[in-house]
Amino acid sequence: MNMIRCAAPLLVLLTLSACCQPSTGRTDEAAIAEATVPAPAIKPLAAIIDSLKIDAKSIGFKAHKSKRRFEVVAQGRVLKSYPCVLGEVPVGDKFHQGDRKTPEGKFTFRSKRVHAQWHKFIWVDYPNAESWKRYNERKAKGLIPRGKDIGGEIGIHGVPDGMDHWIDTGADWTWGCIALRNADVDEIYPYIIAYRTMMEVLP
Repeated sequence: MNMIRCAAPLLVLLTLSACCQPSTGRTDEAAIAEATVPAPAIKPLAAIIDSLKIDAKSIGFKAHKSKRRFEVVAQGRVLKSYPCVLGEVPVGDKFHQGDRKTPEGKFTFRSKRVHAQWHKFIWVDYPNAESWKRYNERKAKGLIPRGKDIGGEIGIHGVPDGMDHWIDTGADWTWGCIALRNADVDEIYPYIIAYRTMMEVLP
């Protein structure tokens, strides 16, 4: 795995800034005071896990492609949710290498490491047995173009330093990976156990 194939956004949507919020039309002191109240602090994932006395080995993940949300789950509940972005072609399961789709199904992870370009890279166990079954069935039906293999090198990763807005805009830009803000990748990273931690990717 010498190269991780993830493309940067072609267009950075800088117009989605804090200055572009709808006006309420209120100019009284109450409105000013309301505007200056800080947003509630969001607990770090580790603090949530500790407070609920959850066994870290029971933690898993769910990625909801249609919602662009990545959830940390354990004991039948969602512990925390993060925004995410997907492959450039976000709708549908991955068919083959180069289709720029994020695969759907249940997976574990092969490994994880710090990455020079993408902050951290958590290597998803794709293709797994279920992925190969789907691929072979589709190939038999003529749904896979000739010469296209199943692909791989799918992972969860961050963004180059200072580029968290690539996630905040909600525009999909990877070659099939799931991308999170760097701080969010840092939160989930300690809870990834190779070939044990489970993740379900839903349409």
